[in-house]
Parts: sequence; structure tokens; C-alpha cells
Amino acid sequence: MRRLPRDLSGQDLAAALRRAFDYRITRQTGSHIRLSTKLGGEHHVTVPDHDALRVGTLAGIVESVAAHAGLTRDATMDRLFG
Repeated sequence: MRRLPRDLSGQDLAAALRRAFDYRITRQTGSHIRLSTKLGGEHHVTVPDHDALRVGTLAGIVESVAAHAGLTRDATMDRLFG
């Protein structure tokens, strides 16, 4: 099982989601960024705009994206982080 990055910022994750799964920023409220995609149906995730995301937060976002895309966690990680 692939390890989650420990030093990933919210902006870095948003950029990776944009490149890999065509997520777009739909709004930002305070320190949280809402991203949406229409690939495979509509899906939304909220990413904290923090310097370093907590591992549990990142894991939850990756699981949500994986479930929507119909991929395993590791396949999703490969698409996001190479």
C-alpha cells in the first residue's frame, strides 16, 4: 500500500486533483477550497487551504475521489502523485 505524502499543502492537492481528475475550484470560503468535477458524474470535495494537510484529512479526500472514480486507493494515488 502506497504511503500518503506528509508535506502536501491544500493548494498542491487542488492542483493534483485538477491535473488528474479535472476538478475545478467552484468556491473558497475562508480556509477551505471546494472543488468539483463532472467526470463520471458530478462530485465535490472540500480541501483545507493549509500548508500541510493532516494525514487523516488527505486519506479521506483520496478515498472519496477513488470511490467516485471507481479506482482503488493506490491507483488514485498513482494518478495524483505519480
